Amino acid sequence: MGAELRVLRRRIRSVKSMAKITRAMELIAATRITKAQQRAAAAGPYSREITRAVSAVAGYQSTDHPLLTEAERPTRAAVLLITSDKGLAGAYTSNAIKEAESLTELLRSEGKEVLTYIVGIKGITYYTFRERPLAGSWERITEVPSYADAKEIGDALMAAFTTPTEEGGVDEIHIVSTEFVSMLSQRAAAHRVLPLEVEEVSEQELRQAHGGQALPLYEFEPSAEAVLDSLLPRYVNNRIYFALLESAASQQASRRAAMKAATDNAQELAKVLARQANAARQAEITQEISEIVGGANALADAQVGSEN
Repeated sequence: MGAELRVLRRRIRSVKSMAKITRAMELIAATRITKAQQRAAAAGPYSREITRAVSAVAGYQSTDHPLLTEAERPTRAAVLLITSDKGLAGAYTSNAIKEAESLTELLRSEGKEVLTYIVGIKGITYYTFRERPLAGSWERITEVPSYADAKEIGDALMAAFTTPTEEGGVDEIHIVSTEFVSMLSQRAAAHRVLPLEVEEVSEQELRQAHGGQALPLYEFEPSAEAVLDSLLPRYVNNRIYFALLESAASQQASRRAAMKAATDNAQELAKVLARQANAARQAEITQEISEIVGGANALADAQVGSEN
């Protein structure tokens, strides 16, 4: 019985130590969520303005621009999957991978060959372990992504998109990332980046989004097509950058939730083990008392027998 009690006490100490670690990781993740949200908010004005500019140029320019026109028979597509470099983030990476695999199956059912690009060690490890080919990969940038990282990724994807398919290029580019909905909700989603999908928005909605002011007028120099050639790659880089920022915030939110659940479970397990240890200690005391009483009774019986 003493050995069982020692094992239980050792497990209680181990569980409490683990709870301290997961609690610390929860607090660190909560701090990083705030920083990631601040970075996304700081980059928000540029994102809105470049989106408006691209929409204006695309509306002015005829749709025969190569970045706006879909191929008649697309045969190859690139999928950029954003995962994490570290674990202990709950279902963050697995949900993104499931979304990417679902998109890959859909594209293949349409007769398209899929080239996979991955950001994050966890996703790279998943595909490498299963011996799946990768067209490109980037590591150790998901915690604090920068625009330079997004530009590097965007340049690689743009190079593949502008290359003819018969020479190894692609007809479409898709991004699979995790959108930050709230501190308690993150959603893995897929979006097509190229060919560009310009959303149709009414003038009234644009005025409301712009504070009721008159919409700006653009003059294109030297031409709208030249502006598109320069603006669309920046737009793609910006889309990738915001996907990285949202994924970074989502990753920390998922890690915070996972660590909170782990802390709560550890504390509950410590209580259960404490009750088991108390029961074992009581059983041990009861056995000791029984042995003492039994020994005393045996000694008393022996003394009575010797007197007779």
